[in-house]
Amino acid sequence: MSTNTSLKKSLSIGLTLGVSLLWLFDAITSGLVVQKEMNESFDKALKKSAQHILPLVITDSFKQQNNDKLGIPTLENDDEYLTYVVKDQQGNVLLRSKDANPQIFGEDLKIGFSNTSTHRIYTTSALEHHVYIAVAEPLEHREEDLMEAAIALLLPLLFLAPISLLGIWWIIRLSLRKVVIFQHAIEERGAGNLSPVEMEKLPKEFKPIAVAVNRLLERLRRTLEAERSFTANSAHELRTPLATALAKVQRIKSITQDEQLKRQIADVESSLKSLSKQSEKLLELAKAEGGGAISQQPHNLVPILKMIVGDFSRQTPERIKLTLPTGDINSLLDPDAFAILARNLIENALKHGRANRPVEVSLLEDGTLRVVNECDLVAPQDLALLRNRFVRANTTASGSGLGLAIVDAITSGAGIALQLKSPAAGKQDGFEVELNVNPRTGSSD
Repeated sequence: MSTNTSLKKSLSIGLTLGVSLLWLFDAITSGLVVQKEMNESFDKALKKSAQHILPLVITDSFKQQNNDKLGIPTLENDDEYLTYVVKDQQGNVLLRSKDANPQIFGEDLKIGFSNTSTHRIYTTSALEHHVYIAVAEPLEHREEDLMEAAIALLLPLLFLAPISLLGIWWIIRLSLRKVVIFQHAIEERGAGNLSPVEMEKLPKEFKPIAVAVNRLLERLRRTLEAERSFTANSAHELRTPLATALAKVQRIKSITQDEQLKRQIADVESSLKSLSKQSEKLLELAKAEGGGAISQQPHNLVPILKMIVGDFSRQTPERIKLTLPTGDINSLLDPDAFAILARNLIENALKHGRANRPVEVSLLEDGTLRVVNECDLVAPQDLALLRNRFVRANTTASGSGLGLAIVDAITSGAGIALQLKSPAAGKQDGFEVELNVNPRTGSSD
């Protein structure tokens, strides 16, 4: 399981959770304060109601006691939540509100506030403690009001959390925009582009990273330049001595009469030609790895491919089967780089393909270049190594092992995907190389 996490995601979720928890804590604290204040307000209202009702019910109570009606008199109550009873000193009910249940008031005549399981009760007296009034309010009423207040505090959290997440994500995205540009700049660096990355507008926390990356790129650039320079210089310095030595050997071969000596000179000539060919391949490899695979303007690659196939056709008549598109194939791939690429692919196919069997070279309308030759199957483990320098498959054909390494260097520098297949598409055996000559923009190499 991958342990990589997104900085934007971590910050967005973390800050949103922090804001939500702070809001929740604030809502709980506010709810406790609101509960305390509401209870005080309800108690004041309960006490005030009792003080307002008491003079009226005393008068009505005495009037009711002077008539002959039986039972405990009742009065209409305008407040749907409050009920009350009026008792004498012995606890007898003198008067009660219409909906009052005497059982919830109990027998205690203790003055002040008290609670039952269902009601909050306030009791006071008058006429020198001869008459008592108890006013009750259901606790359920208070709980409903408290619940409404709690919902009013917590409900915004349901909208705050997603809005905060979007807002925080947007702010972080804007803040990290330069970092993302810096990331893409690093991704674009490769063998063909080792220039320093821009760090002027980076946040100061990321500037040490940019400095370290630029130092690493500079060291890598110098190392690669030294390697390429050594390869190019070595191959270039070998060309003149090799050409001179080859010319002298051929001259000696032409004037000698000893057949055995001629055979020995022919072996030396063959070795010198092979060494000269290898030096040319090293020069091509140095040029391929030196960048410059992309040109500023598109070029039509069809005439270049036709010319290269024509050169090989003169050496090996009727072996190459060429298929070209009807129109132009314009590509930003450098013409010289494409010529080196195509020459190495065709040379590799002719050299390692079955003798006198055709080599298929096709350039399709979408820019796909395919080179196919007949040969025995190449093992998958060998196929993966053919891109490396001086690596050759199990073959008796002569060669330097640099052809596909040069092609891979050019395609990597141009951002082109190179596919090596064995067997070839639609066949039981053979070897196929496929690539598209249209480079990808923003390649990493």
